Amino acid sequence: MLTHLQVAILGLNYPPEQSGISPYTGSLAKGLNSSGFDVTVITAHPHYPTWAVQEGYGQWTRRETIAGVQVVRLRHFVPRSPTGASRLVSEISFGLRTLFARWHRPSLVILVSPALFAMAIGIIRAKLSPRRPAIIVWVQDLYSLGIAETGTGGRFITRVARMIESIVLRTADRVVVIHPRFASYVSESLSVDPSRIAVIRNWSHVPYARNTSSEAARNLHGWRKHETVALHAGNMGVKQGLENVIEAARLADAEEHSVRFVLLGDGSRRAQLEAQASGLTRLQFLDPLEGADFPSVLAAADILLVNEMPGVSEMAVPSKLTSYFSAGRAVVAATDPSGTTAGEVHTPQGGLIVPSGNPRELLEAILHLRSDTVFASTLGKNGLQYRLEVLGEEGAINSFTGLIEGLIQERQAL
Repeated sequence: MLTHLQVAILGLNYPPEQSGISPYTGSLAKGLNSSGFDVTVITAHPHYPTWAVQEGYGQWTRRETIAGVQVVRLRHFVPRSPTGASRLVSEISFGLRTLFARWHRPSLVILVSPALFAMAIGIIRAKLSPRRPAIIVWVQDLYSLGIAETGTGGRFITRVARMIESIVLRTADRVVVIHPRFASYVSESLSVDPSRIAVIRNWSHVPYARNTSSEAARNLHGWRKHETVALHAGNMGVKQGLENVIEAARLADAEEHSVRFVLLGDGSRRAQLEAQASGLTRLQFLDPLEGADFPSVLAAADILLVNEMPGVSEMAVPSKLTSYFSAGRAVVAATDPSGTTAGEVHTPQGGLIVPSGNPRELLEAILHLRSDTVFASTLGKNGLQYRLEVLGEEGAINSFTGLIEGLIQERQAL
């Protein structure tokens, strides 16, 4: 065991942010620190998914200790309306801050994607360091595919992003991806040597709400006993395409189905979604929940929703699925039936898949599960079993630890 090895983790998102990549980066840092590594995290101030720096933060540089991990927060440009251009400026501003920050001469640097341009700057810094550290890039989302599938850039921008992504990943000593389909894309489309790619699945960071009172949570949020509550938790951005859920709620209103759609969270499109949903009685918005309230509300819902805009297929694995499976509730995913998300739901037989952008089919799937509670319960139990057997945090951290030790020993032998 390489104890006291200096490890630096660079990424835009870190706790107390509760959604997206942040919980995984936080768990990794804490896990590596508990395994005997000296971990320093270089990150931004918490700002996601609201795209506003949280109250109490915002200093030019802030140092704190979270769960035994040294955290250095750097102030960077946070756009109020995160369009493609403004997000690019945001990434670059964070990358430039990391370029001149103190790294404490680590033996290993872990760069967290999808902040591609910040990662590129980080790799330049690492390569130019007198004691060049080993470099791992941890790919949570495929950056260039994200641009292509969400339509946030034209063909030229997509080609440039793919070229830079390829260079960044080929420069790293190891590339860690969260799904086997990511590994195939990184190897075949981004020309990374397969021997340098490792698949380590994301884990569930939400505990199984075994002792939660669903009745209390439902009463708290005004959910009636006879209602079927279909809840979407997480970011409300472009990729999620939540207009589809609003239109499904509109159909439920018109046809007077006893269904309540709930959108829990925040994001760049929440205000627009609330305006579009004005007047709907079967749609409810909830602010993000903290601590035990989040798993409690997931377990109190009847159905948990994944929704992706049409065209999104391979760029990401929704982090919310690991939390959903912990709740033991059936999942309905409106997505590309041949895409990565659909595969993640099919693997444990944890839910139903409907085409993205089709509110009628989304509503019909919910009504089907409402009418067949035994089937819905079976799907939920399947997802929970998968979470317990496959999506464990300890196994993932052990895989990272083994990967790091092997990489360092390989470099020492040169």
